[in-house]
Amino acid sequence: MKQFSLKKGLVLGTALSAGLLAVGSAQAGATFKMDDTKWLSLGAGIRTSFSAVEAGAPSANSQWSNDFAVDNARLYLNGQVHENIKFEFNTESVTNNQESDFFVLDAIAKFEFNDMVNIWVGRQLVPSDRAELNGPFYHSTYEFNKTPFFPNDQGSYTAGKYGRDDGINIWGALTADKKLTYVVGVFNGTTGGPDQDDNLLYAGRISYNFLNVEKNPGYYTSSTYYGNAGDILTVAFATQWEEDAVGTAGNAGDFFGYSVDLLGETTLGNGAVVTVEGQYKKFELTGGVSDLAQGGPMFEGEAYTGSALYLMPGKIGIGQLQPYVRYTSNEGENTTDRDEYEAGLNYIIDGHNARVSLMYQYGDMATKGRNYNAGVTGDDVHAIKLGFQMQI
Repeated sequence: MKQFSLKKGLVLGTALSAGLLAVGSAQAGATFKMDDTKWLSLGAGIRTSFSAVEAGAPSANSQWSNDFAVDNARLYLNGQVHENIKFEFNTESVTNNQESDFFVLDAIAKFEFNDMVNIWVGRQLVPSDRAELNGPFYHSTYEFNKTPFFPNDQGSYTAGKYGRDDGINIWGALTADKKLTYVVGVFNGTTGGPDQDDNLLYAGRISYNFLNVEKNPGYYTSSTYYGNAGDILTVAFATQWEEDAVGTAGNAGDFFGYSVDLLGETTLGNGAVVTVEGQYKKFELTGGVSDLAQGGPMFEGEAYTGSALYLMPGKIGIGQLQPYVRYTSNEGENTTDRDEYEAGLNYIIDGHNARVSLMYQYGDMATKGRNYNAGVTGDDVHAIKLGFQMQI
């Protein structure tokens, strides 16, 4: 095994100023207040990393790869035009295979009436598992989702674009104490290719908060609150279905998938915080072939992942240390199984707004990737990664 050197990286964040107040949203930055009901907020976020993977160099031998990457670079724009009408507009810039792309991530018109019924229309996250609704910025670990993506997440870009689709979501709370929440939506889903009848994608998620109620914008989620939300125990079920979602025009297949996820977080008397998270996911394809209209095979089978984190009490320098462990397994019916062990250390400076993550991984996910063709091969390899995250 060849030794590798870890080079220092410099991360420049975008600072936005000139605000009058801060609003409690996932993308709260500088806010311009026009009157009692109209306001506009601006924000930005960046995630950048260094990774070294055993036998990952282009020479395809035992040499380690050494790669810097800008994983996410986002601009946030939120506003309110009426006490019941808001909007959200976010952009993303990603680099994939040495090519960069800048695109609209979210464009949502929000009609928010009360705790029970709210309507969002536009390009937005399709209801699914907690990992997708967290997105990369609000997950507890730097690499936020190692299980197979739902169909709306597949494509030539990194996760975070294809977690979205154009459609409508209705969300709210079903009980007065807000412990039982829901979101249901209808979206374009697969267009063209196998879907010659222009079928729609149907999705929904329901969750129950056994202890404190999680407080997030809309139906979004987080994987940790660093103890600021008190004791949390939430269980959720999500599902998606679309007719003729995969395959070809002459050989189409239906997609049905569901997931169950759990989040538990408790604060200890000494100021420490323990967080556990688990997820089970099942994808089924009926008829047709597994190829997606966007290209590439669709996963069919079961997947599960679990993580445990411990936020240590007291600060070291400007932040707190948070060691963690995670395990992920993807068991496909038409492709080879793959799994990964991960141990890491987060340095929490300002919650989700500023943190540094160092992680060690071992398994065959780095070599097999998200290639779900039959007979995919790949060795178990070691990897060391360093990630930086900041947003305002």
